[in-house]
Amino acid sequence: MALPNIFTNTVSDAVIQRINQLSPSTQPIWGKMSVDQMLAHCNVTYEMIYDDIHQKPNVFMKFILKMLVKNMVVNEAPYKKNNQTAPQFIIKEAKNFEIEKKRLIDYITKTQQLGESHFDSKESHSFGALNKIEWNNMLFKHLNHHLTQFGV
Repeated sequence: MALPNIFTNTVSDAVIQRINQLSPSTQPIWGKMSVDQMLAHCNVTYEMIYDDIHQKPNVFMKFILKMLVKNMVVNEAPYKKNNQTAPQFIIKEAKNFEIEKKRLIDYITKTQQLGESHFDSKESHSFGALNKIEWNNMLFKHLNHHLTQFGV
């Protein structure tokens, strides 16, 4: 079963509507992150796509990530609760809820506007070139996981 296509207006708008249901006081159903940290955590994926502010893995680590992690990230199976995450995705400090929320919505909108053809065969920060389905699965699945974590 294919995941919803984050590159379509319908799906990206629905995800943004879910984000807009969050407030600074929204509590997680599971996990330790606050809602502002979760938004910042979700932004890391897009920072890796657009902002080039995270160190890229070396050749050996990229090989390991491709062999051991990639399939779990790009397949259609949902993430398990309380999975481990990569160090650059761990947000320890409090963040500004409104700033992180706006950043995430802007990233989702930009991604949708660029469209799936922009992402087909685009190089991933950690996994090498991904096809448009793999990009979709990675982006949608991660957002859906964390929005579900916060009850929206």
